[in-house]
Amino acid sequence: MTTADEFEVWFDKGVSDGLPVVPPTRERVERMLAGARRSRDELLGEMPPNYGRLTVEKAAINAVLAGCRPEYLPVVVAAAECACDPAFNLHGVSTSTHFSAPLIVVNGPIRTLIGLNSAFGVFGPGYRANATIGRALRLLMMNVGGARPGEISMSTFGHPGRYTYCIGENEEASPWPPFHAGRGLSAETSAVTLFAGDAPHGISDHSSRTARELGGSLGWSMAGLWNSKHFPLYSHTMLVVGPEHARTFADGGWSKDDLKRHLHETVRRPYQALLPDADHGEGTNLRYGKSESRREEGAMIPKFASTEEIHVIVAGGTAGRFSVAIPGWLGTRNGSRPVTRAVE
Repeated sequence: MTTADEFEVWFDKGVSDGLPVVPPTRERVERMLAGARRSRDELLGEMPPNYGRLTVEKAAINAVLAGCRPEYLPVVVAAAECACDPAFNLHGVSTSTHFSAPLIVVNGPIRTLIGLNSAFGVFGPGYRANATIGRALRLLMMNVGGARPGEISMSTFGHPGRYTYCIGENEEASPWPPFHAGRGLSAETSAVTLFAGDAPHGISDHSSRTARELGGSLGWSMAGLWNSKHFPLYSHTMLVVGPEHARTFADGGWSKDDLKRHLHETVRRPYQALLPDADHGEGTNLRYGKSESRREEGAMIPKFASTEEIHVIVAGGTAGRFSVAIPGWLGTRNGSRPVTRAVE
């Protein structure tokens, strides 16, 4: 008689992301539920694209599958609530042929309490909280929302963040107020922000020593996001400033708003230079719009449509003059907007 392998069976059930999962026994799920202290039947939302009913218990089951500890569940629940918010447009993010994946950014005291990494190797492996919280949201998207690759999830390439994509802001190394404090919450509150982002685009600048030099360097490095002629960029963008770069801006007296304003005002190209030509078939989307959206040849077109669509956080290790740019998915009209919620 052959005994079924307790790990192989979950591949057969189709509830895995391609990696082994932790069997969600009744005992494990009950322990997980104790981490949230919320009713198991509480409805968190309907998760696109299939609009499955997402309850606290379903969040707990998938958190077990992902390998979470019970104290991570409040963060998983907050991220899941963000994902179900229509403003995030998980339906579009999940079904698009684009690259993006939901990036979880965690702020506040909960980062320390659960051992979430916000410093060296923040986008990489080695930290259970980051790895399993991000994975739990992906499993919820598959098992409750129905976003299975090649079936409903039709991203042409995807990216590794579709396994797990969760970081903390390095508030201790930041000279600025934490990200969630600029989104209507107090700095002392623990919070989750969900951002539909592509893979991180690393930017190296070890030479700029003034805020203006560095702002131009980061901005023009971001000019190629989506496409080098895609001006304006029809999506939100997250700039993850490394602590050494953040110190350069702070030493120059620049706030986050100063940096965003500089990026918006500086990274611009003439409309004529953004039209397709024999050497570059892609061009600005402005040429497809109504006549009033088109520009004169010499008009300077910004890469970033507005300062409100640029989001700045500080994360990563304190050694190395690097930053990271993460372009988002489509624009504010029918795309995805970042969503922030307090962690209960």
